[in-house]
Amino acid sequence: MSTSAPIFTDPSHLKDALRDDGYAVLRPQDVAALAGCPLEALRALEPSWDTLALDNYLKDGGRYRRRRHSCFVQDGARLTQTAHRPHWQPVEYNALHGGMHRLFEPVEPAIVAQAAWQQLIRALGDACSQVKGQQPWFIEAHQFRIDTTDGIGRPTPEGAHRDGVDFVAVLLIGRAQIKGGETRIFEADGPNGKRFTLTEPWSLLLLDDAAVIHESTPIQPIGEHGHRDTLVLTYRAGQFQGEN
Repeated sequence: MSTSAPIFTDPSHLKDALRDDGYAVLRPQDVAALAGCPLEALRALEPSWDTLALDNYLKDGGRYRRRRHSCFVQDGARLTQTAHRPHWQPVEYNALHGGMHRLFEPVEPAIVAQAAWQQLIRALGDACSQVKGQQPWFIEAHQFRIDTTDGIGRPTPEGAHRDGVDFVAVLLIGRAQIKGGETRIFEADGPNGKRFTLTEPWSLLLLDDAAVIHESTPIQPIGEHGHRDTLVLTYRAGQFQGEN
């Protein structure tokens, strides 16, 4: 496995990178350009990560994860928030927390109402459609804060995994007073992998969930109140997981 700082993708090659490599990494300014909004408008969303609710479902007994969760459907240019619903994954994709209906606090309405929030979600849906064709996308939005209350925080306690969707977008919102939190990507059906650490707020990792497996390594504090904030957006064709 090679190790390096992120090798950023030229935005004009985003579709090719997803098709050929299974992932792409964009700089913050390119994420803002893709969303069609100033980077400052995205950064204005950041204070909402200070009000996330504790995740009470962690089976390892930890208290290091806070989150909010809401669902949307994108059909062309139209983005609609669904009625609040639980998050569900099969055990095949999440051996630790799969098979559970986990109901989290929703993303705050004031955040969902922000143009930058909506533009970002739609822009990433459009990028997914460029790869797999125009279609409705069933989107789950997860705000995460992993902190070091327990000494160690685990961004992916389930380990290297797939999410059972079509695409996964991981946006780094910020990191403070920590070490670790390295991103690792592995070919789903091959020997190769990459590892790097996202450090710039609003840098983006976009994954083809069928092509690669991903994880983030644990974080450790190097000062008080160490934490790592992310926004994870998953895009799935057909329906939400758990709908039959």
